[in-house]
Amino acid sequence: MSTINYISEQTFHTPLINFNGENGNFELKGKSIPENSALFYKPFFEWLDKYASKPAPITVLNIQLDYFSTSSSKCIYDMFKKLEKLSDSKKSEVFVNWHYNENDEDMEEVGVDFKSLFKIPFELVSFKK
Repeated sequence: MSTINYISEQTFHTPLINFNGENGNFELKGKSIPENSALFYKPFFEWLDKYASKPAPITVLNIQLDYFSTSSSKCIYDMFKKLEKLSDSKKSEVFVNWHYNENDEDMEEVGVDFKSLFKIPFELVSFKK
């Protein structure tokens, strides 16, 4: 099991990324509108690839984004592909919880779309702000 964590503090343009390699609990929260999404997410994807070689038995991603750019959506898609590959490897059970404000129909719809694209357990969780 990996013992290395990946943390990227939240800014006005970038989300909090808090992935605990020890217990498999991951969080992605805030806005994702960096100037260069591919460059911003690159070190995280490298970390995720390392994590996938020795993952926790259960991997849970809690994702709560208020807004993200089109280029970030591609990166989020790529993240889900990596998690699906991890799930397919049987090294870790993978679960995704897509949190969205109950009044944000756009973010709910995006969650529904992502859920339909992947064959990993994917829950839509609404909350009141």
